[in-house]
Amino acid sequence: MAKIAVVTGASAGVGRATAEEFARHGYDLGLIARGEERLENTASELSRTYGIRALPLRCDVADAAAVERAADRVEAELGPIDVWVNVAMATVFAPVSRLDAAEIERGTKVTYLGQVHGMMAALSRMRWRNRGTIVNVGSALAYRSVPLQAVYCGAKAAIRGFVDSLRSEIIHDKLDIHLTMVDLPAVNTPQFDWAANKMGRKARPVAPIYQPEVPARAIYFAATHRRREVWVGTSTIKAILGNRVAPGLLDWYLARTAYKGQLRDEPSSGNSEGNLFEPVAGDFSAHGDFDKQSRNLSVEMFTDRHKAAFWVGTLAALAVGGVALGRRLRA
Repeated sequence: MAKIAVVTGASAGVGRATAEEFARHGYDLGLIARGEERLENTASELSRTYGIRALPLRCDVADAAAVERAADRVEAELGPIDVWVNVAMATVFAPVSRLDAAEIERGTKVTYLGQVHGMMAALSRMRWRNRGTIVNVGSALAYRSVPLQAVYCGAKAAIRGFVDSLRSEIIHDKLDIHLTMVDLPAVNTPQFDWAANKMGRKARPVAPIYQPEVPARAIYFAATHRRREVWVGTSTIKAILGNRVAPGLLDWYLARTAYKGQLRDEPSSGNSEGNLFEPVAGDFSAHGDFDKQSRNLSVEMFTDRHKAAFWVGTLAALAVGGVALGRRLRA
């Protein structure tokens, strides 16, 4: 009997690639997104290609009741949910001084509350069966914020806080439910063309850029292995660990480089709201415009098991260096 996975943000970008990764492994799928035509096309293509059942569910994850209804439909039409993957996000490329309250609220509702709503819908159904996995897609930017993306960075940081609280509660209640988080680097997705943008120039990911299939594989790994966290890509590891060592230095570095580094020379479209409040039309899929600059493989997938070894190695190196320095000073 096939397992059942639900993926939010499933009609494009990382969500679309993740849905395909689970379909490739034989999972039946509940696919959640706002864009009806892309959602229907995704479901049809995955069903046809992989011979799985794919249920398209038009749903705005910012609406908690709508997420609950979507979860009900999955369990009624496909069966008990084994894995729930929260991917859906929305952002605004703009400095804080140019944001308004409605934009901040909307971006936070989709990116933060959308994942909260997904966790709650999944947990309420998995709890009484005492099994299941919830995967939350985070970002290196949850640990090291950058200018022009305060809405997104704030929402991703909030997800981390919620997940840590929930994880302790799951342990306290002795539930066999796995809660994990996958933190991503820059990924070649359509968000840089359709995200709200007040900069007058098209946005771009900061290199190194990874194809969406790279995080999709990491998300599947996190769903099928007991890992607390997974960090994807060298840049994610550097951002998280670098911010722990020298956050003030990174503040200055990003102030000097991150504006230019996130913008292309081409002017942005006249629709500065992008897909923030309503889905945009178009034949978008998993990939964005940066195929030639993107990596198809990441050998780095840093999990909680690696972190212990990293810190042991770092402390050992510091100890060896300290001994060597002491010998030189005594000589």
